[in-house]
Amino acid sequence: MKDELAKVFQGEIEDSTETIQTYSHDASLFEVRPEMVVFPKNSDDIRALVKFVNTHKKNNKALAITPRSAGTDMSGGAIGESIVMDMTRYFNQIGAVSPNTAQAQPGVFYRDFEPETLKHGALLPTFPASRELCTIGGMVANNSGGEMSLTYGKTLDYVSKLNVVLADGNEYTVRPLHYDELKKKMAQNNFEGDLYAKVFALVDNHYAAIKAAKPHVSKNSTGYNLWDIWDRDTKIFDLTKAIVGSQGTLGVVTDIQFKLVPKPDFTGVLVCFLKRTDQLGSIINTVLKHKPLSFESFDNYTLNLSIKFFPYFRKNLGWGGLIKLALNLIPDALILLKGIPKLVILIEFSGHTQDEVNQKIHNLHADLKQYKMQAIEETETPEKAWKFRIMRRESFNLLRKKVKDKHTAPFIDDLVVPPHHLPEFLPRLRVIINKYKLMATVAGHMGDGNFHIIPLMRFEDPKEKAKLEPAMREVNELVLRFGGSLSGEHNDGIIRGPWLEQMYGPKVTRYFKELKHIFDSDNIFNPHKKTDADWDYAMKHVREDF
Repeated sequence: MKDELAKVFQGEIEDSTETIQTYSHDASLFEVRPEMVVFPKNSDDIRALVKFVNTHKKNNKALAITPRSAGTDMSGGAIGESIVMDMTRYFNQIGAVSPNTAQAQPGVFYRDFEPETLKHGALLPTFPASRELCTIGGMVANNSGGEMSLTYGKTLDYVSKLNVVLADGNEYTVRPLHYDELKKKMAQNNFEGDLYAKVFALVDNHYAAIKAAKPHVSKNSTGYNLWDIWDRDTKIFDLTKAIVGSQGTLGVVTDIQFKLVPKPDFTGVLVCFLKRTDQLGSIINTVLKHKPLSFESFDNYTLNLSIKFFPYFRKNLGWGGLIKLALNLIPDALILLKGIPKLVILIEFSGHTQDEVNQKIHNLHADLKQYKMQAIEETETPEKAWKFRIMRRESFNLLRKKVKDKHTAPFIDDLVVPPHHLPEFLPRLRVIINKYKLMATVAGHMGDGNFHIIPLMRFEDPKEKAKLEPAMREVNELVLRFGGSLSGEHNDGIIRGPWLEQMYGPKVTRYFKELKHIFDSDNIFNPHKKTDADWDYAMKHVREDF
């Protein structure tokens, strides 16, 4: 097959043992070995690959394409058994950037993208904690969010246009259409016209049920965003809403146009150390009344891990950065000597002047004094709070790389509940974690009620692996009981796809599957993810050799 593909494919095709091993993993707990890895040079290559798969699939049912960029996905969305297509080698160009918009290819790393937007005083505000490692294509695939989502929302809100290669092997531009434009699309006697007509029929015929199915949380990355495609009031039909968050299961994105926001002029952070969490609900309500830019947290497990493996930060920061981090932490030593807090909270404000920011910080500080926290630290500039953000952002990498006898198990890693439920929800969550004897860090976006729980487990032990299904079921049931979502940012992939029906019920799950079939009736794009996921398949591919 490799030799046949090479006749129509200009980019590299690799199947060495080393390459296969590297691309068998992402940041999830799974291992799925591909047959080969391809590196397309341009859109012609992707079109040729899709047509090649269409031609040969009748003789090889497993033939499929898994698009991949940086491989930082924690749900297993970037690994596949057939052809993995790496977008970072050639699809890494940044195009036109202005104060309001930016165009770039999916293989562009966010760390390279942001400096270009900052030249125009602008920002794509939906970067995740993995901002130094991820690509913008991965952000679109997962509908990513992060610490600024409380104010700015998700990636879905910032994609204005996509170029996508669909299942017929042709490349299309997808953007919002007014109903008059949509009618012209649907009248086309071709693949594109048929796709638009069928998707419109799906979302219009089941309009009320689909709108009602939208989770009542501030962020969600489960299922397909059916409820955002068609708006009868505005008469706007937007297929980008289906493709963002689809994890490459509907087509291959080749180019992205984003909307940008002005970079905040000045920011500052209030850091709170909580010895007890019994007043957390009141604290959350008090903080949210002050309308912060972001509202983050991490627990005592994360803090202990950062202290224990402090030299690790040199890898990303260098010696100079490590020394800077150590010096910045000296003022906090007295606080920590009084005991490790149960929770560290970071509350960020923005404003047009530093005085405005400082006043917001002072006002909240005054309001929070009633709660008798272990300590409250005002950091009027972002640099002073940098030390805590590093701990928060690097907690997953610390777990994955420094704890040798156990492995990170991101399976309950991205739950969301409405923030006002957190005082009741979090203790119950900890009961489940303790019941299954899971050593786990808890960090997250407090303002969104979005938490990342990363247990450490030994999958070589069948008893440990057997905990996955019952523990996940109990956590899911708890999340749904409080009106939450099973994923706010990390998406479904292999791990949460099998639970979509538990969250949405059979009717809405059927609508998801219908959308997938409309786009990709032969399942050539990223099988075994989202609506095509299966729990038995997932368990057969749990990684044991880390």
